[in-house]
Amino acid sequence: MKRVLFIFIGFAPLFAIAQQVLTLEECYSLAEKNFPLAKQIALLEEKTNSEIKILEKEKLPKLDLNAQATYQSDVIEFPLQIPNATIAPPNNDQYRATLDANQLIYNAGNIGANKRMKTAELETQQQQVAVNLYNLKSRINQNYFSVLLFQEQEKLLNSKMEQLNARLKEANTGVKYGAVLPASEQLLSAELLKLEQQLSQITFDREKTLKNLSLLVFQDLDTNTTLTNPEILVESEINSKRPELELFKLQETQLETSKEVISKSNYPKLYGFAQAGYGNPGLNMLDNSFQDFYIVGLKLNWNLFDWGKTKEKRNTIDISKEIVSTEKETFLLNNEIQQKEAESDIGKYKAMLLKDIQIIELREKVLQATTSQLQNGAITSSEYITELNNLYEARVDQQLHEVQLAMAKANYKIIKGNFN
Repeated sequence: MKRVLFIFIGFAPLFAIAQQVLTLEECYSLAEKNFPLAKQIALLEEKTNSEIKILEKEKLPKLDLNAQATYQSDVIEFPLQIPNATIAPPNNDQYRATLDANQLIYNAGNIGANKRMKTAELETQQQQVAVNLYNLKSRINQNYFSVLLFQEQEKLLNSKMEQLNARLKEANTGVKYGAVLPASEQLLSAELLKLEQQLSQITFDREKTLKNLSLLVFQDLDTNTTLTNPEILVESEINSKRPELELFKLQETQLETSKEVISKSNYPKLYGFAQAGYGNPGLNMLDNSFQDFYIVGLKLNWNLFDWGKTKEKRNTIDISKEIVSTEKETFLLNNEIQQKEAESDIGKYKAMLLKDIQIIELREKVLQATTSQLQNGAITSSEYITELNNLYEARVDQQLHEVQLAMAKANYKIIKGNFN
């Protein structure tokens, strides 16, 4: 006996592992963490960091190495002769190699504005990913509550089967002693086979829906997985927290940042430059020999007139902001319609459940009386099966309405954006 107990205790953890329990919130979390789209958040940040590093390098000096060899068909010649002086014209073949350095000194914060725009773009893109991931919740709801419904229906069918088995045993005894006709026993057996058929169908449907849910949450789910019926508190007075609202806000911020970049692009830019070279001739064009030379200086670049391009660009940004505003208004309108529909569904299923309770109470009393009549031979098995089916149809309806109510509440919270 101790050995058997020891073996049972040893295998107990394996039995515990086999029974996987999953909640709706865990499904949301798994999908957000493991869905391929979630990887984009880190990738977008990495991409933006690289782009910002490229912008930062605009502050570093630029070095260019240039070399050229030319042959000219004509060169400068002096038309006058200077006494006691000979001025040789430059050579037709000339050579030059230079190292040029340019250093940005001032650009009116254009680099900083571009960095802020890149950051705003990153936040917008990441929020778009968050919106897409959030929309997975509706797909998870559909599969989760379908599995939950199959799960509960399976329990009801097993309970119904227990009652039929009990009546079948009584019928077997009655047939054995001649108190019940064999047809009653056969009728009960046929009804049990029908139940087994229904259980098989539910099992296959549940497995199929579990596979769909598995793909969404990236977990291996099978018939050993049990889904919990969530208790969802609906708070209609809470303001909407949909991620789309934050996306619209970030899009507007990004457009405003673009305006700043456009404005600063026409500000003056000051550069320092230096050139060191070696060539023939050098800076002295009258010296036909290889010389080294250098030049240093400052350069100002200021676009004073751009034919109204900046104004048109800013106007385009304003139009884009209006487009975002209309998209936000449209979203809020559709979201409000969805909220009203979800609230109506919640009220409908609550009312139906109240009637379900009353119907089941009456059906249970009828079946209790019918069972007694069957046991006393006052009615046939066919009449008993009819009342049994009526009761379990009422219980299935109740279970369906409970799952539909839970799903309506879950959908309502998703519509409101109040799921963390």
